[in-house]
Amino acid sequence: MSSMRGSVSRRGMFYSALVAVAAVCLPAWIAASMPAAVVPLPPEPDSSRVIVPQIPGANRYQDDKVFLEHADVWSYDEQPDLDPEDQYQVLTGNVVFRKNDMYMYCDSAHFYEMANSFDAFGNVRMEQGDTLFVYADDLEYEGATELAVLYADPGNKVRLINRDVMLRTDVFNYDLAANVGYYQVGGVLTDRQNELTSLDGEYHPDTKYAYFSRNVRLKSLNGSDTLRMATDSLEYNTDTHIAELVAPTVITSADGDILSSSGKYNTDNGIADLYKRSLVVTRRGNTLTGDTLFYDRDRGVGEAFGNMVLTDSARKSSISGDYGFYNDLTDSAFVTGRALVKEYSRADTLYMHGDTVFAYMEPDSTHITNLYHRVRFYRRDLQGVCDSLSASDRDSLMKMFHHPVVWSDNRQVFGNVIHVHINDSTVDWARLPQFGFMAEHIDEDCYQQMSGDDMTVWFNDSTVRRLFVEGTVQLIMFPMEADSTYNKYSYVESSEMDAYFLNNDIESVHFRPATTARVVPLYLAKKNSYFLPKFFWYESIRPTSPEDVFIVPAAMDELMHSAPPMPETAPKKEVKRKVLPTY
Repeated sequence: MSSMRGSVSRRGMFYSALVAVAAVCLPAWIAASMPAAVVPLPPEPDSSRVIVPQIPGANRYQDDKVFLEHADVWSYDEQPDLDPEDQYQVLTGNVVFRKNDMYMYCDSAHFYEMANSFDAFGNVRMEQGDTLFVYADDLEYEGATELAVLYADPGNKVRLINRDVMLRTDVFNYDLAANVGYYQVGGVLTDRQNELTSLDGEYHPDTKYAYFSRNVRLKSLNGSDTLRMATDSLEYNTDTHIAELVAPTVITSADGDILSSSGKYNTDNGIADLYKRSLVVTRRGNTLTGDTLFYDRDRGVGEAFGNMVLTDSARKSSISGDYGFYNDLTDSAFVTGRALVKEYSRADTLYMHGDTVFAYMEPDSTHITNLYHRVRFYRRDLQGVCDSLSASDRDSLMKMFHHPVVWSDNRQVFGNVIHVHINDSTVDWARLPQFGFMAEHIDEDCYQQMSGDDMTVWFNDSTVRRLFVEGTVQLIMFPMEADSTYNKYSYVESSEMDAYFLNNDIESVHFRPATTARVVPLYLAKKNSYFLPKFFWYESIRPTSPEDVFIVPAAMDELMHSAPPMPETAPKKEVKRKVLPTY
């Protein structure tokens, strides 16, 4: 038999077939025309004369051509009303086509040789090497586009298998020129790690990359993993199991959630590289945000670069900065570069800035927040500066070290160390155990002043309720006259003072044991006598707004590098005296 494509035309092939058919059928036709009495019995059909396609071997490796490799039976019926490219040959039985190294098998086919196309029916299979297989019920191959469209009967699915990858869909398009398959009617891709579903999908066997769009979902097939992804567009590598985020994506698991529109997520080890302002929600419920995030889900460790923010909704606080590191397992964080701690448990938010912030949890679950160097904080009713600060939620105590200064309204307190106790987000009491100086500006050069070696102040809604000072107590007070002017000041020295206040005014005061006092009219006093020896008004370095905490004046730098103030007398051996009972 002549070739079905290439060396012999469809018309020539048809002619050869007619000759072969005539050779078999003509003697029988003549015999049938003779009288019955003289007609011999018809001979048994010669099986060697059955029309079977013979496939030539010449010129069969053209990249853009599809070749018939085998068929058990061939037939052809030319249709005069059809164009040459629409004429087809009918092939049945173990039909095999080949294009380059892709083989296509089926039970029967219509071969449009002039159009370099065919339709395949029944048990359709495509094979490339020993790793790529596609199974379907029907197939249409268009030579002009080199596109194979595979269909599944109702209840079945077209299946692509590439090693441990399986893709299932109702209609599958395979571009043989690009060696790419895709679907647009919904499909499922699975590998040994994940299952991905989408309305549109594309798979590249050469690179093992898959591209999904419209209602994309990823689910881990690891029984112990609760990983889920939801997005509208996703790229995925079936070798590395890395998902590339190219659209807003929500990643959920028992270990926390991720919201990102750009980045990579390794589904094998839970490591994510995230960009374009991504967000991580940890298993504790804390959130980590940054322009760039690197997050290890299994270890609970995250790094954030650029405008990072770590929030703790349980403690109603946040830490922000240029760079941050967070460990969710130990609940510890390190932040630097415009580092800012915000505490918003009450209506007025507290803003605290330092060069570096380090927060961590003790074994007993006590949470500690430390700020180091050039610390400044602001709240509408309270401001302060110091070189370093430590806050503990176990005893609600904030400790300020090295030249701490605190302001409230017109009042200023400074010393070497300040301990501030916070109750329900408000200052309950403060202690200056190694020297304390309190001053209040009342008029031009007039300041109420008090200093001592150990000072404790109790507050009631940010107003002074009680003041206890011991060790080298010194006071300068300017009493207001009836006409609201000041014409004298009182100077008092004692070893101990206990004072009570009402509406910020002294209600009663007790000095023990001995007291030295004098009253000096202002017209007889020199201006330098208005002030105690260690008096200094630090208003120029006082934070005035939340944004101002980032601005460190030169005067503050100079203060932080100077020697701290010390008490007049040597500190007592027991400096951790208990706070006196409140009243």
